[in-house]
Amino acid sequence: MPIDGKLLEILCCPVSKTPLTRLTTGKLKKLNQAISAGEVQYVNGEPVNEPLREALITEDSKVVYPVSDSIPILLEEKGIGTTQLQDF
Repeated sequence: MPIDGKLLEILCCPVSKTPLTRLTTGKLKKLNQAISAGEVQYVNGEPVNEPLREALITEDSKVVYPVSDSIPILLEEKGIGTTQLQDF
């Protein structure tokens, strides 16, 4: 089940306070390909091992946050910086 639209309206990045939007299907696919190749790390340096079914991204497209069972994981250390991804 996707994240509720009303909830999405009030969510923001815990660090920059930038509003969040849903990650598009195309970008989610690119991100999951990079995760499968072992090329993606969380902000805290841990590797991202599992593909994401859903994610949120800051409006400035700098940080992605995973969504697990319709619950956004808005922890600073669980952010995924997009600078590590090619052509994102």
